[in-house]
Amino acid sequence: MVVYDAVVVGAGVEGSATAYHLAKDGQRTLLLEQFPLPHSRGSSHGQTRITRRAYPQDFYSHMMIEATHFWKDLQKASDVQVYKPIGYVVIGKHGGQYLQNNIDAMKKSGAPYTVLDSAAFKRQYPMLNYPSDYGGIYDPDGGLLRADRALNALQALFKRYGGEIRDGQRVVQVTPEGQGRVTVRTERDVFVTRSVVLCCGPWTSDLTSQLDLKLQLQPVRISVCYWKESSQNSHSYKKLPTFFEEKCCAGHAIYGLPSEEYPGCVKLCLHHGPEIHPDRRDVVDDTWVRRSLSQYVQRHFPGLEPTPAVVETCIYTNTPDRHFILDTHPQWKNIVIGAGFSGHGFKLAPVVGRVLSQLAQGKDPSYDLTPFRINRFCPSAQL
Repeated sequence: MVVYDAVVVGAGVEGSATAYHLAKDGQRTLLLEQFPLPHSRGSSHGQTRITRRAYPQDFYSHMMIEATHFWKDLQKASDVQVYKPIGYVVIGKHGGQYLQNNIDAMKKSGAPYTVLDSAAFKRQYPMLNYPSDYGGIYDPDGGLLRADRALNALQALFKRYGGEIRDGQRVVQVTPEGQGRVTVRTERDVFVTRSVVLCCGPWTSDLTSQLDLKLQLQPVRISVCYWKESSQNSHSYKKLPTFFEEKCCAGHAIYGLPSEEYPGCVKLCLHHGPEIHPDRRDVVDDTWVRRSLSQYVQRHFPGLEPTPAVVETCIYTNTPDRHFILDTHPQWKNIVIGAGFSGHGFKLAPVVGRVLSQLAQGKDPSYDLTPFRINRFCPSAQL
């Protein structure tokens, strides 16, 4: 009988990064995915994601130092363009608290940045229409990640280090056994491992609830919208960096990228959506999302058509405070959980994978995981 050092459940970007680090450390590692690869049913598919050093929390900005280096190294190792540093801008009231929080975190982590006052912001981005008291923080290390390429490159390197991937293997049960082992049952097979890492995205609670651990995770469906440039547009959006604006649309944030998926379109999305179960993701009404986005586009992006040309979907798995879960099960330390990435985890996957792999090996993590502990909002974890 084969006994793996680690089994990672979920071959999205977090699970793939975790499996990569485990295999690189010489661990015999199996990566399981419930759907045939590649697929678009979770949170890691698509061509682009935002990357940035700018964060209102310094612990994320600090973690992004290693993550940014990793993406650059992955690009060299795979000979595939993964990281495109086109810049990132935080948009908000000049002198407001949100921009100041980003500045403070950038200073603490030693990240480069430029403050754009209202005049500089308007001069730099004439294609945008914001009130006269708005400005931004420019992050030169920010830009976009080519998501599908990054995921494929991670999985290829994982296999190069001896890792094994099995797709079409939906895990139905994880059972802690004696002698420091765990049994992982899929609909087709049974595997035995010394440790298991759950990176199951919106399906995480299906497995943790079997382990007497109820996590406060809420999947939501995101409408990924692409807005075509108007023929009457006087300022091109081609030089638009990636960007984020907090609590600007129905009390929720907006983010955007100059789209590479559909030429002549801008990718612009509400950082929120209707609550769902991942197996019934389309049984919801999201007309309010598109209506809110259309109003936002008409106010601030006058050179775009007010109706999206293309709409795709993605899933976030949110925690109550929108920070990740990176922890071990309170009773079984060889069951590791990475979940609740709340729509901003892709860029941080290299660091997430490292710390989850360290937990799976019984090592001290490279970062202080206090902000990510289960017991911060789950009293039942005080076991």
